[in-house]
Amino acid sequence: MARALKVLVYSDNVDSRLTITSALGRRPSRELPEVEYVEVATEPILIRAADAGDLDLLILDGEASPVGGMGVCRQLKDELYKGPPILVVVARPADAWLATWSRADAVVSRPIDPMAFAATVTELLRGRVALDAK
Repeated sequence: MARALKVLVYSDNVDSRLTITSALGRRPSRELPEVEYVEVATEPILIRAADAGDLDLLILDGEASPVGGMGVCRQLKDELYKGPPILVVVARPADAWLATWSRADAVVSRPIDPMAFAATVTELLRGRVALDAK
């Protein structure tokens, strides 16, 4: 049996974290193992968890406060060598261009469409599962 995939969800808002984890559920796709969530509400804890290196995906709230997910994404892309893929959740589709600046691997806008969200996450995690198989 494959190990659970570790997905970190960062937002200062507990309702936003719940929306994200509920939209994905325990298994976003039949082709993936189950997902284990690590929820964090502050940027220092996020950085510490990312530095530990045992995460398969980071989902960052672009609207988090006081440190937004896009800024943290850019920082992590600069600091982590071969870090996990990063998905940024933005407030509206028009904000997606900002994710280009942050170097996010994917971007999803609110309101979250669970089917499209699961497809995006599956695509990002597919590479992590392939790495484990080697």
